[in-house]
Amino acid sequence: MFNMNIMPIAKRAQILGLLVEGNSINATCRITGAAKATVLKLLADVGAACAEYQNKTLVNLPCKRVQCDEIWSFVGAKQKNVNEGAAGYGDVWTWTAICADTKLVASWMVGSRDGEAANAFMADLAPRLANRVQLTTDGHRAYLEAVEDAFGANVDYAMLVKLYGAPQGRENERRYSPAECTGTVRQAVQGDPDPRHVSTSYVERQNLTMRMSMRRFTRLTNGFSKKIENHAHAVALHFMFYNFGRIHKTLRVTPAMQAGIADHVWTLEEIAALVPEPEAKPRGPYKKRNSN
Repeated sequence: MFNMNIMPIAKRAQILGLLVEGNSINATCRITGAAKATVLKLLADVGAACAEYQNKTLVNLPCKRVQCDEIWSFVGAKQKNVNEGAAGYGDVWTWTAICADTKLVASWMVGSRDGEAANAFMADLAPRLANRVQLTTDGHRAYLEAVEDAFGANVDYAMLVKLYGAPQGRENERRYSPAECTGTVRQAVQGDPDPRHVSTSYVERQNLTMRMSMRRFTRLTNGFSKKIENHAHAVALHFMFYNFGRIHKTLRVTPAMQAGIADHVWTLEEIAALVPEPEAKPRGPYKKRNSN
């Protein structure tokens, strides 16, 4: 077993690498030999450091087209199975905003799916952008007031509303099949959005990346988060690796490099090193205890 205080940086990087590639906590423990408490402590420490680093770095972004969406997951149990009064359990939504050109995830937030969460998310996103942008969201009504409050008149905003039909097949097949998209409606909400760029394709593809890269987001999983804090730490680590440490197949560089906020591909060791090495505590001279 490995102790967090004396774990080599290479071992920390190995653990983080397994986590960002979709392994569960238990699988990571089996592969590395690390204790579960050690892996969770590393996730918490590095996740908090990743969130802090990106909060400071993701500013003055050169985005021109931004797409936003929300992705569902749960903590502890699905909402329908949560006992009354059990705080911190149930459905959890992760709000994401991606730059359509650099593929950088400029902002994200873990929370509910109500108007208050939408306002907080847009209030975080708007100051990070250096230019007036064309913004596209889905048809979630909470965006309307949130975008207006955060951006004012300084945005070209449109909604892409998808129309769905019932899934095809027998009852058991329909249970695990998504509803079929039968069409879309583009609605200009504010400013002068270009109809050619009213799309949520990139942010929806990012949702798939999240489900494939974090065991907590896999549908029908038993690796779901047991604490909302660990869920948020996993999301922060995921976006740190996605933005700074993973080469985008289309761009041939990382999204952070494409956006001009990084000059190299970050290694997992660099991400692990965001948490400073613990300082050794000085030890005084040995004193024999008085037996009296």
